[in-house]
Amino acid sequence: MTADVVVVGAGTMGAWTALWARRSGRDVTLLDAYGPGDPRATSGGESRIIRASHGKDVFYTRWSRRARALWQQASEEWGEPLFQQAGCLWFAGRPDGFEADSEATLRAEGIPVERLTPAEVGARWPHIAADDTAFAIFEPEAGLLLARRAVAAVARALSAEGGRFELATARPGSREGRTLRSVTTAEGGAIAGETFVFACGPWLPRLFPEVLGDLIRVTKQDVFFFGPPAADSRFEASSTPCFVDYDAAMYGVPAVDGRGLKAAPDRYGPVFDPSRGDRLIDPESARLARAFVGRRFPDLAGQPIVETRVCQYETTPDTNFVIDRHPDFDNVWLVGGGSGHGFKHGPVIGRYVVDRLDGAPLGEGEERFGLDRPRISQAGVRTGGDSIARHWQGY
Repeated sequence: MTADVVVVGAGTMGAWTALWARRSGRDVTLLDAYGPGDPRATSGGESRIIRASHGKDVFYTRWSRRARALWQQASEEWGEPLFQQAGCLWFAGRPDGFEADSEATLRAEGIPVERLTPAEVGARWPHIAADDTAFAIFEPEAGLLLARRAVAAVARALSAEGGRFELATARPGSREGRTLRSVTTAEGGAIAGETFVFACGPWLPRLFPEVLGDLIRVTKQDVFFFGPPAADSRFEASSTPCFVDYDAAMYGVPAVDGRGLKAAPDRYGPVFDPSRGDRLIDPESARLARAFVGRRFPDLAGQPIVETRVCQYETTPDTNFVIDRHPDFDNVWLVGGGSGHGFKHGPVIGRYVVDRLDGAPLGEGEERFGLDRPRISQAGVRTGGDSIARHWQGY
């Protein structure tokens, strides 16, 4: 049997691509080596922030709003609370930085946003300290996505709508000229297809090193959960928003499902093997996270780290995604380079990929996804400040 579309990788990009392809009437097979939401996957873990602030970049601001609507629609359709509107609070260390640019973009787009003084932050959230900031902006319609649950729900929806999911480790198989005919599995099988989409997250540059080896870097990223005091519900999503401190390169999510408040350094970690790397946090990352949480959430200063996670980023130099046809194949598409901000865009990325399969031309701003365009190191798409440029200079 030959599928119309074979998608390799069941993270947010691959799973949504498979679902939209099925909804377009195609016969679809989705493959993943470990399963949707597995701890090795970048789309694993408990939560991700969904926010519209992207500095001056209106393109991702609009994509994130479309994605938010699609996540909400999916939650209602499937009866699963995948999105929680907790809001997102951005701490501005200076008057003219990323937060001010984001505020201007959000207002121009008609997206709700509030500018708050440090005193107003303290009055609204007494357990949050912002005295050392210039101001804060608050996106009331932002929030968090339940990542592991969400990708599993998309994969289940694919199966329910007539697509196929298979647990398999796949790599390019037989070819004829510029046409890939199949992928082969580690178990020795072959899966034939008309079109192939490789959305393998941190495994993508390993499958196509000649194309992506210098374009996508995979780094280890540590995540921490801080346990609140006993009988203290202030750090749950009903009372604490998601938060980002751009200049400090830190972000976090309120407590979900009985876990503690999530906080993570957004600096790049060391190069990481997603298959074999031990998921053990670095003590320096723990020190940074604890210092930040103690400063922003003083009542958590003496509280324990109750859980840790290790995930990874797959980052391009300019933090724009890779969504393009493989230069050596007419029927192979490469989709990845989430760069620490890709999860929330999953439903829009999937629809965009299927539109391109249908022959849609590039729209305004979409040339940024191309394999053959210059990729200049820049900050502004995600948190991390100038660590992006240092990372790509081998710092």
